[in-house]
Amino acid sequence: MTTTASAVLKDPLGLHARPSVKLVKLAKTFDATVEIAADPEGPWTAAKSLIKVMKVKARHGTALHVRATGADEAAAVAALVELVEADFPEDGSDG
Repeated sequence: MTTTASAVLKDPLGLHARPSVKLVKLAKTFDATVEIAADPEGPWTAAKSLIKVMKVKARHGTALHVRATGADEAAAVAALVELVEADFPEDGSDG
């Protein structure tokens, strides 16, 4: 089974370096295979690879689609969507 959801990017610069690092760091905390896409039809990109995430080039206002497959897929998708919806906050935690 695969869990999918999306959230709109609020950052004026879209998915740039800082949010990409946060997204990858969070994705790596899950066992599930996690992927993102700027379009629901893809192409889908491995969310645990910073280089690949940076290549997504999702702009401000784009719905970032997240999907995951594996043991903790629902938690992974929920956490990444929450991160995007919160606009990648600077909370001081290292995850």
